[in-house]
Amino acid sequence: MKPTPTRSPAPCAWRAALALLALLTLSAPVARAAPPAEATTRQAAALPSESITHHTLVLPDRTLHITAIAGSEPVRLGEPASQAAVATTAYLLDGADPATRPVAFVFNGGPGFASAWLQLGALGPWHLPMDATAISPSARPALLPNADTWLDFTDLVFIDPPGTGYSEILGGEAARHRLWSVDGDIAALAEVIRRWLDEHGRIAAPKLLVGESYGGFRVPLLARALASQQGVGVRGLVMISPLLDFGRDSSVLDPLSAVGRLPSLVAVARSAQGPVTRASLAAVEHYASTDYLLDLLRGESDPAAVARLVDRLTALTGLDRTLLRERDGRIDVATFLHAIDRRDGRIASRYDASITMPDPYPATPGLHLPDPVLDALEPPLTEAMALVYDRLAWHPAGLYRLGDRSIARQWDWGDSFHPPESFTALRTALAFDPHLHALIIHGLFDLVTPYFATRLLLDQIPAAAGGERVQLLVLPGGHMPYTEDASRAALRQAAQGLVAASRSAHVSASR
Repeated sequence: MKPTPTRSPAPCAWRAALALLALLTLSAPVARAAPPAEATTRQAAALPSESITHHTLVLPDRTLHITAIAGSEPVRLGEPASQAAVATTAYLLDGADPATRPVAFVFNGGPGFASAWLQLGALGPWHLPMDATAISPSARPALLPNADTWLDFTDLVFIDPPGTGYSEILGGEAARHRLWSVDGDIAALAEVIRRWLDEHGRIAAPKLLVGESYGGFRVPLLARALASQQGVGVRGLVMISPLLDFGRDSSVLDPLSAVGRLPSLVAVARSAQGPVTRASLAAVEHYASTDYLLDLLRGESDPAAVARLVDRLTALTGLDRTLLRERDGRIDVATFLHAIDRRDGRIASRYDASITMPDPYPATPGLHLPDPVLDALEPPLTEAMALVYDRLAWHPAGLYRLGDRSIARQWDWGDSFHPPESFTALRTALAFDPHLHALIIHGLFDLVTPYFATRLLLDQIPAAAGGERVQLLVLPGGHMPYTEDASRAALRQAAQGLVAASRSAHVSASR
């Protein structure tokens, strides 16, 4: 289902937006939080006052003592009255120097999803198992101590944008229209971050931004907004499965998107035979950006080019030659998801195409079905967040919104002819601050935001303009690569390296 923005972007943006925004067109379950015993009703404008709790995290090789702060920040956007109350969940390591201790601000994407995915999937003190064996809507939402938490090297502040989690929009229709837009969303998050830093005495601390999916799209724009609008500098950027350019597709001719996703299609096909690494895909990447691209551009009117495409894709993906012939050597994501395990009557996940489920309607391949990964994880994740807030003694009334499909339909993408993109902001931020470091993580089997599409963009950044300070890490897994234990550990190690590199660069510059 397409979102319905208030002001339409250029037509060429629609298909690019749909690849990422499949995340937000799927409805998410909601969990009702228990209200405080002394209150049976509340005004929409009020979230509970800040709750501070203390926790001991016992891990296999260490014990962490942390303070959790659950609360909210007002968003005014220049107005006298609050336009929103944005929920924040912070975890701070006890005994650290607040002036020198890094603090990371973390958000998920959609737009329209709360930050629970990153909090319980990868970074926070507690972990909800999300590997292939744990994927089930009825799975028990057990919270385990997270040995891969980032709290060893940075404090964490999880932010739920307006309309997600427990965050409320207070200013009526005008506020909703402004907040649910590319520019308004960035302005609101920048205000929340600056307010949190001021209120908790952390304005001098090294700061990081961490975002997943549309959250990764947000990260460069937010870094620029913090610097130019709030006077806040950011030391490091972490983008997990980002789509940096919504204009990558054309509605008529789509060669770059096909090039960007081919290595991921091959990775999925090879995963059935054993482990896959990016290094093993080097020849596929070369083919995708050379002969494959040239034959796509030669077009369907060139029989020799079509024949070469059919031969190479049959060999690389193992897909049925007749199917590829019918499509003139071109394969879209929806067809691939149905075809990759057609022999056993299964359909793959767009978010991790190495994971499949039985196809309940094998004779109707165009039917929209729940995603085997995203939809299956939403109920236990939502329930697990209710358990988290029990531990934090913070109980807003109403519903916890893990995801809200209506936000996607109402998102305002701007009135420019050009589709939104944040790659320009990334290049600018890197060139503007020679001490800024960036880390981008992708999963090999992600067909929502394929890793090679990002690699093609990063190749456009000159080394002297910051290209050397961007690390691209491609891990086994899908759109949420941290669902794999080894990938979650690798993500933590890379993020710790980013913090160390940015700290070293800052110290060297101050000498």
